Amino acid sequence: MYVGLKMLSDFVTVTPKTKIMDAEALMTKNRLWMLLVTEGDKLVGYVRKEDISAALPSIITSLEKHEINYLLSKLTIDQILRKDIKTISPDTEIEAAAAKMYEDNLAGLAVVNSKGKLIGYINRTVLLEVLVEEMGYRQGGSRIALEVEDRSGILNEVSGIIAQHGMSIISTGTFFHNDKRIIVVRIATDDPSQIAAALQDKGYTLVGPETFMHEWEG
Repeated sequence: MYVGLKMLSDFVTVTPKTKIMDAEALMTKNRLWMLLVTEGDKLVGYVRKEDISAALPSIITSLEKHEINYLLSKLTIDQILRKDIKTISPDTEIEAAAAKMYEDNLAGLAVVNSKGKLIGYINRTVLLEVLVEEMGYRQGGSRIALEVEDRSGILNEVSGIIAQHGMSIISTGTFFHNDKRIIVVRIATDDPSQIAAALQDKGYTLVGPETFMHEWEG
């Protein structure tokens, strides 16, 4: 999956001359943690929610109301604009975008084409939606998790057992916990007991919440 297929193409931006109060209202209305700042088609930077909060007068300020209103009328985005904007191209693999956001603690990434034009935006909400989609959660079915050896051919073996029972796989995922590999398979059935039994008969170890309860309860 590529960023260009999941990026937001209709998103809110502001300009350097946008009043900070207006930007704060846009963030609240659209539930955003970051706003991209543009001049025409050119991306010039961004502003974070915490930047705006820091720029607004505190409720414990000693200023009079008319003084606060005057101050707010003068505050614009260019006074708190951050220019160290991180961008990616639409052909970036979406997991690479997620890794970059995680490693750099970013709320989002601007997507630009080969000409440097801003064409999209991807944020944490989009990545969560991709996770839900990739794991097939909204398609229903049943979930089976197995602790397996970290070797080649495992997925082929598991999918072969499922196919032998005439059932379809909705999604698969691989995770690691305490250096152990866990495969999660979502199957198009409301009753996975037959598949679970078949996998156990082949020597696979099924795991569930009860497997890890001792870690959670101490």
